[in-house]
Amino acid sequence: MSTPRATKVTPLSGFPEYLPEQRVVEQHFIDVIRATFELHGFPSIETRSVEPVERLVGKGGDADKEIYGIHRLADDDATSAGRESELGLHFDLTVPFARYVVENAGRLNFPFRRHQIQKVWRGERPQEGRYREFTQCDIDIVDTGELAPHFEAEMPLVMAEIFAKLPIPPMVIQVNNRKIPEGFYRGLGIEDVAGTLRIVDKLDKIGPDKVAALLVEAGRTPEQAQACLELATIRTEDTSFVEQVRALGVEHPVLDEGLAALSAVIETGAAAAPGAMVADLKIARGLDYYTGTVYETQLIGYESWGSFCSGGRYDELASDGKNTYPGVGISIGLSRLLGLLLGKGLVGASRKSPSAVLVAVTDEGSRPASVVVATALRARGIPCEVAPAAAKFGKQIRFAERRGIPYVWFPGAAESGADQIKDIRSGEQVDADAVTWECPVEDLRPQVIALGE
Repeated sequence: MSTPRATKVTPLSGFPEYLPEQRVVEQHFIDVIRATFELHGFPSIETRSVEPVERLVGKGGDADKEIYGIHRLADDDATSAGRESELGLHFDLTVPFARYVVENAGRLNFPFRRHQIQKVWRGERPQEGRYREFTQCDIDIVDTGELAPHFEAEMPLVMAEIFAKLPIPPMVIQVNNRKIPEGFYRGLGIEDVAGTLRIVDKLDKIGPDKVAALLVEAGRTPEQAQACLELATIRTEDTSFVEQVRALGVEHPVLDEGLAALSAVIETGAAAAPGAMVADLKIARGLDYYTGTVYETQLIGYESWGSFCSGGRYDELASDGKNTYPGVGISIGLSRLLGLLLGKGLVGASRKSPSAVLVAVTDEGSRPASVVVATALRARGIPCEVAPAAAKFGKQIRFAERRGIPYVWFPGAAESGADQIKDIRSGEQVDADAVTWECPVEDLRPQVIALGE
């Protein structure tokens, strides 16, 4: 009989895999996010992992570069799929959601809202906070024909509520409206609005001097470039940004629309979640399908990390030829956020194991008695496990300590023959009955806590 040859396992970059204690953190974040989405009336959907490549390429940004994993259908499948002979893994959840809306429009109630927590894949060069496979958490609201503007204020408020519940540094949601730079640029005589937006969107990454140089290189005059930078420096916690824009002396009807729309969002945010939202006129968002309000989110004190929660309004992303479905959405890049928080040691779990109790085993002959105890505890919702071996009790206690399990249960340990339970943190050991013993609420499940840097 031949023996298998040992093979070296080589890590594959860009595909995060968490240790159990890190997975505790991820699951807690997902639970909080999902519960808050549902608290605001967003039901859950899940879409398929692949879309026709031609659909992915047609939706904004450098989509053709972002597609990860292209599969060419077999001849018989390709025939049935018509021109959709290549499939690619989706690089965000907005494109598949737009397709989902069109395909199911006759069975949806509009305005339709949904949340989606799902894996996505992107042809990224792996680096800190950027992955080839990662989890996004999206909410969107779409309607037929027209979408009421008040939904644009709802999106960031949901996110502010989520981040207030998570053990993370304070955050701020930066809000702009694409009509403001569009109208401003047109008022300056700039026709290539999309190209200008993409350059200005690099401001945080490369700085104002390089942005100005790129703008001039792209055909803008030095005066136009300077005006674009002046607009991008405006940032206020209230609606005073309107006066600052007006002071620049540029006029255009689209600019007026954008200022009014952003004012409404900021006023709502100031009333419902003071301090969570600011008007920041350098926020552009590179994707072409955004047409109105746009959002980016940063952790205060960690601005160099960039945005981990972004989105905006889109008026023409989904259409079936007869109806247009405008929408607004916002997305948390969960893997990006967790990668940075865990990597910097800012958040962690109180223990590795979900078990609150380790039931000791006196000897292998008494293991059934320990299993009976564990079964009774689990029936009452107390997570527990039975010791893997009937080792000395000191060794069983160390087994629990290494996993952060707070309690060890000793069947029949009392002189009376009663069971006892030991809090291995304090050393306190008392008589206990598996049918009546109450686990402290704070010990019932692993806790996710802020650790500081």
